[in-house]
Amino acid sequence: MTARDPLAAIRARLAEVTASWQTAASLAQIRASFADYLAEAGPRGAAMARPQPQPLAPALAGAWIGQGTRRALYCHGGGFQIGGVASHASLIARLAEAGQARILAVEYRLAPEHRYPAAIDDAFAAYRWLLANGGAPAAIIGDSAGGALALQTAQRARDAGLPLPRSLVLLSPWLDLSMQGRSYEELADRDIFSRPQQLRAMARSYLGRHGPPPDAPSASPLWDDLSGLPPIVVHAGAHDITLDDSHTLAERVRAAGGQVQLQVFPGMCHHFQIYEALAEAGESIDALGRHLRQD
Repeated sequence: MTARDPLAAIRARLAEVTASWQTAASLAQIRASFADYLAEAGPRGAAMARPQPQPLAPALAGAWIGQGTRRALYCHGGGFQIGGVASHASLIARLAEAGQARILAVEYRLAPEHRYPAAIDDAFAAYRWLLANGGAPAAIIGDSAGGALALQTAQRARDAGLPLPRSLVLLSPWLDLSMQGRSYEELADRDIFSRPQQLRAMARSYLGRHGPPPDAPSASPLWDDLSGLPPIVVHAGAHDITLDDSHTLAERVRAAGGQVQLQVFPGMCHHFQIYEALAEAGESIDALGRHLRQD
């Protein structure tokens, strides 16, 4: 048995799940299937009760996960179209335990029912809610598309002159909806989790006909002003099709005078932290937990 065997099993199961989406009768069925798949990605996810989002304010909901003393805001991934508190509860719980944190997972509105800027409006509203109910959190955390929302939330807070979190934590962040990085094509056959055509379709669904173009700074925070932000910690996989977003973010933030710690995990796909069977996922969660405990 080799260290790569878990990835082979993940690839086979993921192919089964995504194949079933081709015959799904509705987007609601795909969303439910995605939540079930992420839950089964780890024993903890299969066993834990899925938290139910509770109202935070009018038209805003979220769920607290974890019992730690530090507070953080979590923006889930899913291409702005699928995912939610239920799908990501296991991952968030593992981060909360490792970081001794209490994490507010925002249940933001999804496309195509709610196109841009609904998701970022909700993420920013959740951040403002935290400010009004205990002050700035230790971190804003986001994975994949949620990484873009986490970065945009910090950019909005900075522009509004609001208190900032002590750090940003981004897991396989998808920060450029125009997908200009070479990794989107060069790693397309190596990334078992995401495909370029899939992300392009999700970007179109999110932005719609009346939203900004995908390379606009308002759509892709990678191209927005990256100065004046808190320190950023980024974990990505070496086979992640969004990998160039992480490298470009590190380069542009440092050029703007900011701090970035980027760690790339060999052989890992997009959003690999969801898979408890992968030793690298545990290493990433443990390292992020140590970072959160430092604040």
